[in-house]
Amino acid sequence: MSSRSNRNVVPEAREALDKFKMEAASEVGVNLKQGYNGDLTSKEAGSVGGQMVKNMIKSYEQNMK
Repeated sequence: MSSRSNRNVVPEAREALDKFKMEAASEVGVNLKQGYNGDLTSKEAGSVGGQMVKNMIKSYEQNMK
């Protein structure tokens, strides 16, 4: 069984991804903080991830036009 690594292929992408996550959290009213956010409910964490996907799809669709 191979072990999966948790490192980014492009290390500089981490900062941009963190900023994107914070913006998505703000849009859905979830208070994220830098570092550990284990106190979030599953619903809150899911809403942040869902908003990130929604924003990525919107951006992709706009770039297709």
